[in-house]
Formats: sequence, C-alpha cells, structure tokens
Amino acid sequence: MIDTHVDTTQRLLSGNFDLGVAHADGGVDIPALREGGVDAIFFAIWAPGTITGEEAVGRARAQIEAIRRELDIHSQEIVLARNAGEIRRAKAAGKIAVLLALEGGQMIAGDLGVLREYAAHGVRYVTLTHNFSTDWADSSTDKAVHNGLSGFGKKVIQEMNRLGVMVDVSHVSDKTFEDVVTASEAPVIASHSSCRALCDSPRNLTDEMIPVLAAKGGVIQINFHVGFLNQNFRNTMKERPELQGEIEEMAKKRCGENHGDQWIEGGRIMREMVAEGKLPRIEWTDIIEHIDHAVRVAGVEHVGLGSDFDGADMPFGMENASCLPRITAALLERGYSEVDVENILGGNILRVMQDVEAVSTEMRGTN
Repeated sequence: MIDTHVDTTQRLLSGNFDLGVAHADGGVDIPALREGGVDAIFFAIWAPGTITGEEAVGRARAQIEAIRRELDIHSQEIVLARNAGEIRRAKAAGKIAVLLALEGGQMIAGDLGVLREYAAHGVRYVTLTHNFSTDWADSSTDKAVHNGLSGFGKKVIQEMNRLGVMVDVSHVSDKTFEDVVTASEAPVIASHSSCRALCDSPRNLTDEMIPVLAAKGGVIQINFHVGFLNQNFRNTMKERPELQGEIEEMAKKRCGENHGDQWIEGGRIMREMVAEGKLPRIEWTDIIEHIDHAVRVAGVEHVGLGSDFDGADMPFGMENASCLPRITAALLERGYSEVDVENILGGNILRVMQDVEAVSTEMRGTN
C-alpha cells in the first residue's frame, strides 16, 4: 500500500504534533498508517503559489527539516526512502517508508541548483504547479501565461529526468500536461488527481489525457477530495460559492494560521454543513468509481492512490489512513484479482519509480 500524496507536513510545522500518537482528527499518524496497512507514503512539501523566491525555498527547507525530525524521533517505525528498492527494504524490516514530494514548482525559485538540492534531500517527485501558474508552467486553476511549459520549464523536466525525480502533472493545465508528456523521457505521474469524466474539475484528468499518461508508462493516482470525486458536491459549491468562504473563515477563527490545522478544521466544518443540509453527503465508495473508470480508460497497470489526506475534504468512511483496507475489500468484491489489487495499491507506482530510475541511470551514464 503506497499513498503518493498527503499534506501532513503542514501539521508538523505547528511544533505540537506528534506523528507517533493516534489523533482523533486528521488523516495520518503512525497508528493509523499501521492499521491501514500502509507501507510507504509521500509527504508533500508545500507553500502557497503566491510565495516565491527565497521565501519559498526557505519554507521548503523548513518542511524537509520537520520531516527529518520525525524520522529521527520515530526511527523504529519510519524510515526515509529514496527509491523503489528502499521501499521494499523498509517493508521487509517492518518499517513504513517515508518519501518526500515538492508540491509547487515555484519552490525551486527558477534555479536548477535548488532542484538538485531537493533531490539530494530525497524529494522523489515535483508537482510542477499548485493553484497558480509559475514562471515556467501554467496551472489548471490559473490563467495561462506560457501556453503550457516555457523553455526553462522544459529544462526543468529534463533535469528531473536526469535526477530520477518523477514529474507530476497534478495541478497543471491541459496544455502543460501535453508539453510535459512530450518533453519527458521518463514516465509521468499524476500524484493526486481523479477522473474529469466523473467530476468536471480542471484538477482532474480527461479521458483523452489518462491514456496518454498510460502510454508514457505513467499512473494516475486517484485523489479522495470530495470536490474532485463527486459532481453533485461540486455543483453545490458552484451554486453557493459563499460556503467556501464560510468554511475558510471559520477554520481560521477556530485554529489559527497553521495551514494543516485549517485544512483539518475545514473538513470538520464541511461535515457540520452536511448535517445542516447545506452540502450533500459524499461516501468513500466514489473513490472506487474513479478507480474503475480509470482502469477502463487506461488499464489496471496505470492506476493508484494519492489520497490528499490532511489537505482536502475526505468523503464519509475514508476519514483517515486506517480506512484504506475498505478500498482493498471493495476492489476484490468487484472482481479484481489479487494481483491487480496489489498493483493498484502500490505495485504500479513502484514500477514507475523503477522506470524513472532507469532513465536517470542511462542519462547520467551518457553525460
């Protein structure tokens, strides 16, 4: 079981969050990971897209340090992994593998040297944009600036290929996606995106994009956020945009400025609104519908899981990592073979990591 995207890193920055203790709120802690059978997990390093330059680099470095502190404190339970082999060795040793991911290309500050620094610290994928376009790539939720990737953006892709860092197209515009697939010599991933055919969000991939990703050897890792899973929920939020403002304002009042706390509190407020009839109740089984759809479109070898725990609003029944075995059971009940389920849960992303590593080895050997 490999989850390719959680935002728990933001909670670590508060200074009073212990990853080793079971928490009544949030999606990820070591007890929940153990109960959910998680073998490896990617912790996202994130800063708002409006934070750029040295400030963004500083925030990324602080988050890397926060993750490293947890690795030191809980070294009997978790261990840093940098490649597919180290994930397997961690599992054999009875430990959970922790991997690093950079969510937002503005945090390289336009400097390939900074990208190399992150890779040396263990970052194993970079989400090229977040909600805003960067100086070199267009976001799916911002105005187009470069008509996809800029010339420098293509250099970033090549350097990521050389470093063995996976290229992540979650959050990018459709044109950026097209440019990335063309520019990359290695397979490309969508670390936490769902299917646009089922929920019409620009953050999701279309039925045209998913097979292209598969043909490149990549995977779409299904996101659990209700706003990317369910069209009814998305329509309600469009019809009543003031609800999002209410959620954000109430979350800040209740828990302060820490983004992780705000996101978790926002999920609690969303559930209150469901109880009040303001929002529709979305069940965890929608995740299975997106897995099914992606498998039909791209094949079972190109689908996985990227929950977005601690950074998005989870459906009922998938409140935290301990709930993940429900996905296993549901897929088996639908007739998926054990091998296919194992690949969806983690085997597919392991294969992609190995393929990306092979491209890196080849590129370094020819330089």
